[in-house]
Amino acid sequence: MSRVANAPITVPSGVEINLSENLIQVKGKLGELSFGIRDSLELDIDADSIRIKWNDNVKGAKALAGTARASINNMVKGVSEGFVKKMLLVGVGYRAQVKDNLLTLSLGYSNPVEYPIPEGVTIEAPTQTELLVKGSDKQKVGQVASEIRALRPPEPYKGKGVRIADEYVARKEAKKK
Repeated sequence: MSRVANAPITVPSGVEINLSENLIQVKGKLGELSFGIRDSLELDIDADSIRIKWNDNVKGAKALAGTARASINNMVKGVSEGFVKKMLLVGVGYRAQVKDNLLTLSLGYSNPVEYPIPEGVTIEAPTQTELLVKGSDKQKVGQVASEIRALRPPEPYKGKGVRIADEYVARKEAKKK
């Protein structure tokens, strides 16, 4: 038995769930998300929980059930609480500024790097060296954080670069004479 797929998804108050054919839609105070369900899976929706059942005769249905349960749980959490990725800019002169839908980063290049903020994600800069990437879609928040990190990944000698706050950067010792 799949341990992930067997766990029920608790639905907090204020979250509305609609199931039409093979599409589940989740609405909450932070937005609306949808997810396509395979034919081999079946959802039991109660007032405060969702359970996933799968067809044992279909190969790979158990794995799909665990993936679908995790995705639906992330959708429910996203529309009720939201997701946040904290990022740090480490280096002399590295700073960030947000204006309208444009993130401007000074990362040691000759010109500032401009990153257009995608729809469904908000970016805040509480300080010049901190970024908060927020949104209701966990995948989109992680993707945006990854794209920003890729603009100047942390280097192993001084640790300079853009990193996610809880990321470990393996440090190397400098070359000796």
